Amino acid sequence: MGVDEDSEQEFKPQKKKSTSDDDKRMQKIKPGSLMKALLRPGSGEKTPSDGDQVIYHCTIRTLDGVVVESTRAEFGGKGTPIRQVLGKSKMILGLLEGFPTMLNGEVAMFKMKPELHYGEENCPAIVADGFPKDDELHFEIELIEFSKVKVISEDLGVLKKVTGEGQGWETPREPYEIKAWILAKSGDGKLILSHTQGEPFFFTFGKSEVPKGLEMGMGTMTRGEKAVIYVSNKYLTQCPLIPTVEGIEEVHFEVDLVHFVQVRDVLGDGRLIKRRIRDGRGEFPMDCPLHDSLLHVHYKGMLLNTEKTVFYDTKVDNNGRPLEFRSGEGLVPEGFEMCIRLMLPGEIALVTCPPDYAYDKFPRPANVPQGADVQWEIELLDYEKQKDWTGFNFRQIMEDVEKIKGTGNRLFKEGKYELAKAKYEHVLREFNHVNPQDDEEGKEFSNTRNLLHLNVAACFLKMGEPRKSIEACNKVLDANPVHVKALYRRGMAYMSAGDFEEARENFNKMMTIDKTSESTAKAALLRLNKEEQEIHKRARKQFKGLFDKKPGEIAEAGVSDTGDQDRDETHEIDDRDDLDSNKDLATSRILMDSNKENVPQATAQTRMGFLSGLWPSGRRFFTALGLDKCTIL
Repeated sequence: MGVDEDSEQEFKPQKKKSTSDDDKRMQKIKPGSLMKALLRPGSGEKTPSDGDQVIYHCTIRTLDGVVVESTRAEFGGKGTPIRQVLGKSKMILGLLEGFPTMLNGEVAMFKMKPELHYGEENCPAIVADGFPKDDELHFEIELIEFSKVKVISEDLGVLKKVTGEGQGWETPREPYEIKAWILAKSGDGKLILSHTQGEPFFFTFGKSEVPKGLEMGMGTMTRGEKAVIYVSNKYLTQCPLIPTVEGIEEVHFEVDLVHFVQVRDVLGDGRLIKRRIRDGRGEFPMDCPLHDSLLHVHYKGMLLNTEKTVFYDTKVDNNGRPLEFRSGEGLVPEGFEMCIRLMLPGEIALVTCPPDYAYDKFPRPANVPQGADVQWEIELLDYEKQKDWTGFNFRQIMEDVEKIKGTGNRLFKEGKYELAKAKYEHVLREFNHVNPQDDEEGKEFSNTRNLLHLNVAACFLKMGEPRKSIEACNKVLDANPVHVKALYRRGMAYMSAGDFEEARENFNKMMTIDKTSESTAKAALLRLNKEEQEIHKRARKQFKGLFDKKPGEIAEAGVSDTGDQDRDETHEIDDRDDLDSNKDLATSRILMDSNKENVPQATAQTRMGFLSGLWPSGRRFFTALGLDKCTIL
């Protein structure tokens, strides 16, 4: 096909602000190497730009009109147009420069010298062997359409074009339940399937019930959104929606996401599942209950037996009154609270919960068997956020602190160290906005803040995280390097971490600061010495004979006679440390205004750091030495 030379336009390199690889390529364009002839005008005013998907037919001819290659069926092609993304796809330089000059529906002829098509040095686009890439050629381009698309997969195998905006911002994920109208066509426009009448197509996200590429695209859609999802054959997996994918190179899915039900695998192992039955008010998760919120809920508890036996219903067994409780205080089973923290006001959810997150670790109703899985139907009526201290005077603030600290102490006593720590840390965060007005208030404020940091340290120690316990103690010692209680607790944390020299340094410093703490420090040092001796003894026994053999011989390390079962042994823990029993310790008297603040710990199993793995019975030995003892203030 000839070109009207009079209508040809000479191209000059366009100036670009960025310095991408394509920009560097465009700098090589020379005047006269790319010419354009308009064969059919397009419509509109906009032209394609970087990030746009262009869908076009292309027929390549020699200058005397011989067809070299074409996408059109009448010229031997498959009849399927090409889809590429400007700035993303590997394109010849002439089209990269030519598309931004075209309108929607336009047909144009581009005359390109070899360096503007496949004859370019290091051309990223691949062409078949035998292609005349060293010749000047005509490229007839019909720009069918162009639009903004979202790149779903980096290899451009899955793209999404939004045709109708959705609501909100929440998008489906595994294992959400989806309802959608779906119509699928091949790249050349042939209908493959249609679910656009009757009931919308229903599937569970993540269960391979739709092609992988379609699910990837729908995972970026909001409720009510309409989109076309372009999926290449690489992402066309066999599934109930499309049982056969052989011979299909590409599918265009027209999707209308009607609705999805939020289903959450809270633990990630399929045991604690929350399924939303009725939508709530607001946006997820911004409008979900925060820590320390006062919640009002109705719930019905059922056993997972064939009868779905109801063991409690607030609307029946509580005279119709909802349950009221504050989150983060351990007042409901852990699984119950974990799920309700993911709910919106007005939402109704069905929760399936395993026994270890239901009633095996919580006071169990009489009609719930031990080890039973349960199901709760929960309705979150509303909640109130915890009031801040705006408008409070110092005395009112400290009274509120005592209540929160008291709750933390109770949780610590019950072995709920994470929740207890959260209470203490909440107060410490709020303390950043408290300004004492005189020396007396400043002293009380400082003492309370130190006490809270040491309680956080105690929680970390019980949780088996001595390094974080040390950090919490440092916050006290940075402000007051002679704080005896903080030195003692940090020394115990160092001992738990196996840093014996640092522990010894802290205990010795105690004695130099306060002579009344000498007996406590000496007792701790005695424990420390015994611990070191025991480690050396066990190391010698475990590696006995290892270095006694001649070169080439193999020696077996000694094995502890206590047996490997000791690794999993649990122990009764005495919460009282010797420092707290020393009534003459000045710092202890300051921190412990009354006996009500000294909360004994509950029995718990703790991790003792790397030392428990050094020998089989290490954990039992720690308990025997009393190294897991700490007290909440």
